Amino acid sequence: MALEKITSITGPAVYVPGNDIDTDRIIPARFMKCIVFDGLGEFLFHDVRKNADGTDQPHPLNEARFKRATILLSGANFGCGSSREHAPQAIQKYGFKAVIAENFAEIFLGNCTTLGLPCATASREDIAKIAAVVAQEPTTEVVIEVVKQEVRFAGQTVKAEVRASARDALIHGRWDPIGELIDGLPAVQTTAAKLPYLAA
Repeated sequence: MALEKITSITGPAVYVPGNDIDTDRIIPARFMKCIVFDGLGEFLFHDVRKNADGTDQPHPLNEARFKRATILLSGANFGCGSSREHAPQAIQKYGFKAVIAENFAEIFLGNCTTLGLPCATASREDIAKIAAVVAQEPTTEVVIEVVKQEVRFAGQTVKAEVRASARDALIHGRWDPIGELIDGLPAVQTTAAKLPYLAA
């Protein structure tokens, strides 16, 4: 199973403001009872999007104009808190293909990378520029260039760093360690067949 080489991500964006947005805000713990991750997207940012009676609170993800967004913009220390892998799973299952923030919690960034979900860091000022453009015109196409480490939008270009190890894994299709193990199985079986102490 050859993994996709992720060199760029293109799509509309939505800005969810705030610093220190932790994994419990991204996906509250009570929704982590699932056997598989399918369906987690429904509960993304649940407690800041929904009232107790299930009605909507004011939140960017509840605005119809941002329903097509596939790039998530946010602030500093995004994904902090517990190391739950359900958080990046919920982001991806909701439909996001990449995240741009000022910086990311270490484990969260690693969990995103193993899903093929690029995390790009940009300055507060540059994120504000992107956010202002998409707020004015939500259909604006935002392009994250993983290789060039830049973001293009509405005729503008800003720097956006993707950590070297993550960038290498994404652009060479080596972002899923389990996928790599499965790909290497034939070679393992060939080697095992040559080892006399493994012979039947």
